[in-house]
Amino acid sequence: MRVTGGRVFHEGRFIPATLSIENERFTAIEPVDPQKAAAEGSSTAAMVGDATVAQNRAHGDLAADGLLVIPGLIDVHFHGCMGHDFCEGTAEALHAIARYEASRGVTALCPTTMTFPEDLLGRVMDAARTFDAAADEAAFVGINMEGPFISHGKIGAQNPTYVTPCDAALFRRLQKRAGGLIKIVDIAPEEPGALEFTREVADEVRVSVAHTCANYDQARAAFEAGANHVTHLCNAMAPLHHRDPGPIAAAFDALHVMVELICDGVHIHPAMVRALFALFGDDRIMLISDTMEAAGLTDGSYELGGQEVSVKGNRATLASGTLAGSVTDLMGCLRTAVRDMGVPLETAVRAAALNPARALGIDHERGAIAPGMIADAVVLDEQLNVRHVIVRGRLLA
Repeated sequence: MRVTGGRVFHEGRFIPATLSIENERFTAIEPVDPQKAAAEGSSTAAMVGDATVAQNRAHGDLAADGLLVIPGLIDVHFHGCMGHDFCEGTAEALHAIARYEASRGVTALCPTTMTFPEDLLGRVMDAARTFDAAADEAAFVGINMEGPFISHGKIGAQNPTYVTPCDAALFRRLQKRAGGLIKIVDIAPEEPGALEFTREVADEVRVSVAHTCANYDQARAAFEAGANHVTHLCNAMAPLHHRDPGPIAAAFDALHVMVELICDGVHIHPAMVRALFALFGDDRIMLISDTMEAAGLTDGSYELGGQEVSVKGNRATLASGTLAGSVTDLMGCLRTAVRDMGVPLETAVRAAALNPARALGIDHERGAIAPGMIADAVVLDEQLNVRHVIVRGRLLA
């Protein structure tokens, strides 16, 4: 298969190129001289008609004239969509989630748990371990274990009933049931046993600071103990303050730490998003969606972590008014970051593809368009709307 006529995101910039795919991998990126292509008449209209698309599909090619080609996105923090939640732990839910996300340009996922008791979490891990993505579904490249080792003081939309102290034995039991899929586990550094837990498991999993009342020193201690990740930066933690800088400044000072941002236009003000990109740079920020089961559906009443959630527009809240995840998928967050928040497109693409891959240790095969990488790609128009999705070398219908 070849993708022709588009501007391909390669090594941090967009270049006119022809992209070749074979056996689920990118095999070649051939730069094209735009002036020569125009002279030869190979650059056609910005929008390709359905008949042209069908003809090219029949020949194994996709004409992407006037379009952008970016790597498939990777969401490391995602709960659900289309009326399903990862913690349902059923094959039906997992396939529905993976199918919808792929259609939105998210080709790899770390589905994320909520704070639940061990027996329920164990069943979720069992289901994830045996999940096998269909050809039109996003791959599960890990599990993000957001609870239960968090703080009651910054509970957010987690269920306080099931919060428990950090427990390495519990984590390892769940990791065994998951077949090693847990890639991220959250802690509140100020809670008893959190630093000891971090030191014990930091070589086995990414430890993330989350749902925490930690001050600067407490967060810094966690990073020194081996934590290297921050869950939805700014949310469910103390804000950045000039006399009490808190975990945000501690994360900035710890250069090995990568941070998540929800750029849905609800969770963080655009000015703060711009400030954080300036502060942390292009290499340390990951865009996430944090979507819950209402993503892809209409306004109404839904559920997250066993609690009722009201959705109106792009805002999901508990009865208390507390934000309860997001209803904007990762491609929507990327679009919002670029169009409404002033984040450069190249920076946003990196934050939604390569940086998550780096965090998960899968950047040797995902997160970029390069020969030998898994052929996940998204074709966008100039307004950043999804026109086509390629999943493991297959063009979705």
